[in-house]
Amino acid sequence: MRQAAARANDRDPEAVSRFVEHFAAQLVEAGLPRMPARVFAALLASDTGALTSAELGEQLKISPAAVSGAVRYLAQVHMISREREPGSRRERYRVHGDQWYEALTNREAIIRRWEDALREGVTSLGPATPAGRRLAETLAFFEFVEKEVADMMERWRVHREQRFGSGTSARD
Repeated sequence: MRQAAARANDRDPEAVSRFVEHFAAQLVEAGLPRMPARVFAALLASDTGALTSAELGEQLKISPAAVSGAVRYLAQVHMISREREPGSRRERYRVHGDQWYEALTNREAIIRRWEDALREGVTSLGPATPAGRRLAETLAFFEFVEKEVADMMERWRVHREQRFGSGTSARD
């Protein structure tokens, strides 16, 4: 345990910062807003997986307002959670081992809403019209994706348990 802590303390802060900024840039490229991407990457790179607003602001050199907006966004999309520090009014923001699962699960709900809207569109436009056929194909695509994601997530749960064991908490 002490060796692990010593190794963590020996980390090059510049290398950690480079990783955080590089990974955040990849997330931005994939569509995540810049500040939430930076905050998420910083949380992911922390040993505890949890930091306070002040720690995030200091590490990323951003204002409290920027931290607040970023954590609000990340909490809404289920990529982080908020928790109170014991005996304090300060909140800590935590990233979990299952954040990707949570993010995909959240997307499934969005896909179902899109499917409902597309079904209505097919009915409204008429399934035999060019626009109706295009919407029907889009609907079929999202139905396919929804099933594949559900099947994939089940395979992931089995794979994770085989690789990391059943005693491993995804919340660590």
